[in-house]
Amino acid sequence: EQLMKMAPCKIIGITGSDGKTTTTSLTYEILKDAGYTTHLGGNIGIPLFTKLNEIKPEDIIVLELSSFQLMGMEISPNIATITNITPNHLNVHKDYDEYIEAKKIIFKNQTEDDILVLNVDNEITNRCKVEAEGRVILFSSLQKLENGFIVDDGIIKECNDGIRKHLVATKDLKLKGEHNFQNVCTALALTKTLVDTEKAIETIKEFSGVHHRLELVRILDGVEWYNDSASTSPTRGISALNAFEDKEIILIAGGADKNLDYTPIGKPIVDKVKSLILIGQTAPKIFDAVKAELENQNKQLDIHMCETFKQSLELAKRIAKSGQVILFSPASTSFDMFKDMYDRGDKFKEEVNKF
Repeated sequence: EQLMKMAPCKIIGITGSDGKTTTTSLTYEILKDAGYTTHLGGNIGIPLFTKLNEIKPEDIIVLELSSFQLMGMEISPNIATITNITPNHLNVHKDYDEYIEAKKIIFKNQTEDDILVLNVDNEITNRCKVEAEGRVILFSSLQKLENGFIVDDGIIKECNDGIRKHLVATKDLKLKGEHNFQNVCTALALTKTLVDTEKAIETIKEFSGVHHRLELVRILDGVEWYNDSASTSPTRGISALNAFEDKEIILIAGGADKNLDYTPIGKPIVDKVKSLILIGQTAPKIFDAVKAELENQNKQLDIHMCETFKQSLELAKRIAKSGQVILFSPASTSFDMFKDMYDRGDKFKEEVNKF
């Protein structure tokens, strides 16, 4: 908050339950490639306080903001977005409503000159448009908007009064998965008033994602190993599974528990996963969700419980066949076995590269 009050330049703020880091990184790269001096802050990058005296009025600051950072803030960024809102961090907030209200602070103190980018497909963020003071730019991957950015039939388009301009085919992006195409729309909307869209698309095509987000670590004996350690909630785990359309997946999941409901991950696992390897505190919760869905669909699935992280990787290597994907997407936080999600992802990469 102090940073926002003291910063001499335009600030772009990004919050949401999922997609924050990818959207923040992509927005930062678009601005940088377009020639702006850009500073990255909030949850990622170095503390900007230390650099305040170097920041010039024509620079741009891009901040990733969590619900904790937003609580009690009395100032909003000039350009803001809430990527989506799903139940998260309920072990810290009083209840879901407090979490939602915290997220909304990102635009509550905006003026009519400011911009708010919202996800139409998420019921809560869609409702925020009536509360916004400034200009609202919408994005969707489910409906054809009159105005805004959409993912439609494998193409990202910009809509102006119903006229839809093709920007880029999703198959030409290095980023994979529907959730990432939404992140691309968000970054395009956030930079729309600052960067020529054609120029932004050049950056987007080259962007291969954030470390620990569906990161391809290596291909060994025809098996692709993916590190998705940033998957810290069930919705993240579901997004990861949905990113692989026609590959057989061996999923390694489980970690620390932050009181989230794992029921929704049952169906995506049963539909997409060939073998399931579970570790950590949430293993029984994920197992129960999957078991209920297997009974529901009258199906069977190869499931293994492992004591240690290393065991789970050795097992995955043993059962994987050429052409399959080994996906490490815990859908849980890391604080049971690791320092944080980065430590967890680094350990995964380290072990996998030893094979």
